[in-house]
Amino acid sequence: MGRYSKYSTEGQMASRPWTVHPIWRGIGLILIILIPIMSFAGAVELVDANIRNNWLPQANASYELMASRPVPLINIPVNHLYAVLLTAALLALLGFGVLVFFYAIMYSAMGPSRYGPLDAPPLRSRRKKKKFKTRR
Repeated sequence: MGRYSKYSTEGQMASRPWTVHPIWRGIGLILIILIPIMSFAGAVELVDANIRNNWLPQANASYELMASRPVPLINIPVNHLYAVLLTAALLALLGFGVLVFFYAIMYSAMGPSRYGPLDAPPLRSRRKKKKFKTRR
């Protein structure tokens, strides 16, 4: 590059050699909508089953957590709204975590290689044996 020439990034931007298939974007959108809905439904059933079977004693849960509250904007009362929302958040976190775990396994098995065609292979260095000096 010359002393008086300008450096320009135009024309140097390379396009990706691959593109994401649109069906995967659709599947991602469906999962982002579906997992919270399934989490909420599972939370309602889990909280009701907890009340019936007394897995976690009611004395440990606070009144505000187990009280019936109306859903904002709709004013429909829901039994144990805060307990259901807390359980739904935990189930959604668990659902997205499982999804990420399986995606990581699939990506490591089928993803691109670690090194590209222009990368040098990693150096393997041998450790030198340390010689201990003995005092005389």
